[in-house]
Amino acid sequence: MAPKALARDHEVMTDPIRLTDYARGGGCACKIPPGELEAMVAGLGATGGSADLLVGLENGDDAAVVRLDERTGLVSTADFFTPVVDDAYDWGRIAAANALSDVYAMGGTPLVALNLLCWPRGVLPPEMAREVLRGGLDVAREANCHLAGGHSVDDDGPKYGLAVTGVVRPEELITLDAGRAGLPLSLTKPLGVGVLNTRHKQTGQRFPEAVESMARLNRDAARAAVAAGIRCGTDVTGFGLLGHASKLARASRLTVAIDAAAVPYLPGAREAMRDGYISGGTRRNLEWVTPWTDFGDADEGERLLLADAQTSGGLLVAGEVPGGTVIGELLPASEHLIRVR
Repeated sequence: MAPKALARDHEVMTDPIRLTDYARGGGCACKIPPGELEAMVAGLGATGGSADLLVGLENGDDAAVVRLDERTGLVSTADFFTPVVDDAYDWGRIAAANALSDVYAMGGTPLVALNLLCWPRGVLPPEMAREVLRGGLDVAREANCHLAGGHSVDDDGPKYGLAVTGVVRPEELITLDAGRAGLPLSLTKPLGVGVLNTRHKQTGQRFPEAVESMARLNRDAARAAVAAGIRCGTDVTGFGLLGHASKLARASRLTVAIDAAAVPYLPGAREAMRDGYISGGTRRNLEWVTPWTDFGDADEGERLLLADAQTSGGLLVAGEVPGGTVIGELLPASEHLIRVR
């Protein structure tokens, strides 16, 4: 079924097939909870112990990096998830942009990608799968990244993403553990796609600005960060702003201070939060970070928005980036990993 048959803008979906009906969780909100994931991989180091492995499992960075020579590091990542929107083409675009973001978040450039597709072939028509793949292809072309084949399986529910290989100059590598006290903290996309996607899943209401934010590449932001000499950062996805900020703080042995009033949000995000469109992933994120976060005067709604599980969010970097928003700073380590003020 062609995605153009679906209602557009802020209308209720009229198509009998809604992709989000086949998703237990939406987008990056379907990730294994961060606390469970940390326990699962604890003690599992990289194989070989080679000094050529520049970035591995230690801090939970966005991708692995292996040194090829003095000037080149190979960046490798994979990311896929369940439908976050009902439009098959848009879902393909979003999933591809999200996977490519892992390379950009490391300061690298994607070179080649492979499709990862799980499809309930007896339930959903192949035409929809083709639209998903077309969306991924269009975003890969925009990124000047080859998309060459991949792997597919017949599965109980639809899932899509990419395995991506890229390159980075080792001296330009952006990692979680390179923060320094006194640096500002910048965010390059507004938050709020989690609550808006939850509202979309439950009501069919469509939010074009959220879709375009998720489908937008982090390429320009990454290039600007590298040019500005930024060497510490990550992207904001399923663990929410607070979750990814806490990983940065822990890896860099610092405290992250976040100015809640400075954090940008997509139109409709606060209304969706007030109306109760909170995903289970967001609530798990908040529960996870609460023990090491000083929330100051932030009420429950503000806390939930700061923990909102994002899909294909922006970069969170230690430094100022053109087009980004300064939302806080890095402070010397204290009793809390995060301070909300």
